[in-house]
Amino acid sequence: MSQVNAATSSFAETAWRRFSRRRLAPIALGFIGFLALACFLSPWIAPYDYKAQNLALGPAAPSLQHWLGTDLLGRDLLSRLLQGGMISISVGLIATTVALLVGVVYGIMAAEVGGRFEDLCMRFIDIISTLPLTLIVVLATVIFGQNIWMIFLAVGGVSWLTMARIICTKTRALKNRQFLDAAVALGQTRWGIIKRHYLPNLAGTIAVYATLTVPGVMLLEAFVSFLGLGVRAPMTSWGMLIKEGADVMEQCPWLLVIPSAVFGMTLLALSFLGDGLRDAFDPRTLSE
Repeated sequence: MSQVNAATSSFAETAWRRFSRRRLAPIALGFIGFLALACFLSPWIAPYDYKAQNLALGPAAPSLQHWLGTDLLGRDLLSRLLQGGMISISVGLIATTVALLVGVVYGIMAAEVGGRFEDLCMRFIDIISTLPLTLIVVLATVIFGQNIWMIFLAVGGVSWLTMARIICTKTRALKNRQFLDAAVALGQTRWGIIKRHYLPNLAGTIAVYATLTVPGVMLLEAFVSFLGLGVRAPMTSWGMLIKEGADVMEQCPWLLVIPSAVFGMTLLALSFLGDGLRDAFDPRTLSE
C-alpha cells in the first residue's frame, strides 16, 4: 500500500512540475477557479439581485455604487455578469460531461468490437461531422423550446464526435500492447480490461480534451444566445449580455466591453490550462 501511495505521489508531483513549466497555466487555473467560485456563489455574494430593475436609474456608467455600471433597465451589471457566468460555465461543464460520456463510450465500444463495426461507427461520425453542428443546436432549441436543459443536451450532443474519434484511435493502439494480451490470458473480463487498463491509460487524453472542449462549448452557447435562442429573460448568460451590449454599444460601451473582456479572458485562460494539462500528461515527458 505504501508503495502504491508513493508511486501516486511521485506521479502527481511530476505532473505538477510539468504543468507548472508553462508559467501561465497555474495563473490560468487560479483565475478560472476564482471566477467559477464567484459565479456559483453569486446568489449570496452579488451586490444586487440580478433581476432587480431600477428604471429611474437606467443605464449608468461604472461608479462606486455600481462597480461595473447598470444596463438599460437599471440592473446591476456585476450581479448579472456573475449570474451569466454561472449559466455559461454550467453549460460548458455539463455539455462537456455529456460529450465526454458519449464520446468515450462510443469510441471504446467501436475499437473494442473492431472490424466492420468500427468502420461503420467511424463512417457514421464522418456523416454527422459534415452537417452544420451549430445549425443542429439552433434547430433543437427552436423545436424543443428555449429550455436551459435542452441547451445543455443539444450542445453536448454535437460535441462528442471528435472525442469519439480520439478515443477510438487510442483504444485501438492499446489493444496491441502486450500487457493487454497478458490480461486476456489471465482471464480478465472485457469490462475489467476497460476499467483497469483502457480508462487509466485514456485519463490524460480525456482531461486534456475536456479543457479544450469547454471553451468551444461556451462559444457555441454564446453564439446561440447571441441569436436570441439561449436562456430566457430574466435569466442571462455571457452570450446574452454580449448581445444586449452590442445593441447599444455606441450609447453604453461598457455593456459590451466588460462582458466581452471577461468572456475572452476566460476562454484564453482555458486555453492556457489545456496547454498545461497536455504537457503534464504527455507520455513523451514522463521521464523528465
